[in-house]
Amino acid sequence: MFYLVGLGLFDIKDISLKGLECLKDVDFVYAEFFTSRLFGSNFESIEKLIGKKIKVLSRSEVEEEAEFLEKSKSKDVALITGGDPLIATTHSDFIVECSKRNISYEVIHGSSILSSGPAISGLQGYKFGKVTTIPFPADNYRPKSPYLAIEENLKMNLHTLVLLDIQADKERYMTVNEGLKYLIDIKNDLDYEGLITENTLAIGIARVGSSNVLVKASTISNLISKDFGSPLHSIIIPSKLHIVEAEYLVEIAGAPEEILKDV
Repeated sequence: MFYLVGLGLFDIKDISLKGLECLKDVDFVYAEFFTSRLFGSNFESIEKLIGKKIKVLSRSEVEEEAEFLEKSKSKDVALITGGDPLIATTHSDFIVECSKRNISYEVIHGSSILSSGPAISGLQGYKFGKVTTIPFPADNYRPKSPYLAIEENLKMNLHTLVLLDIQADKERYMTVNEGLKYLIDIKNDLDYEGLITENTLAIGIARVGSSNVLVKASTISNLISKDFGSPLHSIIIPSKLHIVEAEYLVEIAGAPEEILKDV
């Protein structure tokens, strides 16, 4: 039997009771933390909680070798990951492989930034459009697609959840500041006047699921230099606001009161 277990957002207390019971009962536990990880708990605390050793896999071991699936033919095996496992395409592939190999499987879900991010921002979930991700730029690699995805959402009066790149093997996690700078750099490269500028309202979010979660709303020019602290970070670019959304952003996220005049 193969179990795909989501650990939730921040620390070991986010693991569901179902997930915890599963991890205590299986024969082997594997982990991948390159798509997400728990910043509120160290690796050893998870092992202590479930009472067994965990083998942490590299990206190649997950995507190419998949020894955990082979073992699942004769043993009960769990693969753990931060967040909700099926949010990442890689994890969906595991379920497909189980079906092809006649391996029984079960998915145990965890909380995800895709629901918790919009929720903690105070924006209405059904008003969100396509989710986009900003990657770390590299030589000759700085795609415009994140900026263009936000623009398309804005044209349809839809909010955008912007995920920020994670390179866990390098201990590299994109900040709100880096993400906003990326968007402005793209704007400056466009051959037309874009919808996202330094005066665009944005929401920076850090450490969702923790007791010191930070949600701050202001113009990009104001947020781009703010210290959001330790990871993980994400960004929301809101579209036209409902009065309830605007009041939340002013009272909870410190947005300028002028946004109330536009609703």
